[in-house]
Amino acid sequence: MGRVNYIDDLEKWKKEFEFYTTINVRFSETDMFGHVNNVSPFIYFEQARIEFFDAIQLFGPLDGQQDKVPVVADLQCDFHRQMYFGDELKVYVKANEIGQSSIDIHYMCMNQRGELCLTGRGRIVQINPKTGRPVPFTEEQREQLNNAKTKALK
Repeated sequence: MGRVNYIDDLEKWKKEFEFYTTINVRFSETDMFGHVNNVSPFIYFEQARIEFFDAIQLFGPLDGQQDKVPVVADLQCDFHRQMYFGDELKVYVKANEIGQSSIDIHYMCMNQRGELCLTGRGRIVQINPKTGRPVPFTEEQREQLNNAKTKALK
């Protein structure tokens, strides 16, 4: 694996993850060469991120009625190993850095053989959906994020 700019020590970084979701690669997510299409990991990241936010109850139900919503500001994926139809993937998520109204989220994807397939990171910003402006996290949200981060570091 080549150097990834957001990972200083890969083994230490891997140990900081606790939350994950399992995703089975569907045939529709592969390309004509038989491996996972390069857009599919972003869908996997989204699924894992949503389940992570639900698990820590960060935003409550996203039903279109809230005055603040999470949006993706940037998203990066590094490919380390090919994935194929039928692979069972564990997609890990952690809050790496917590800002005033944004979170730097990190992702790690391992196949059923425990091989590292993907790493990724992205900035999620909490905004007011009417104004499009950032909205600072409440103390409760900050506590939920810090608890998830602290729990994973133990």
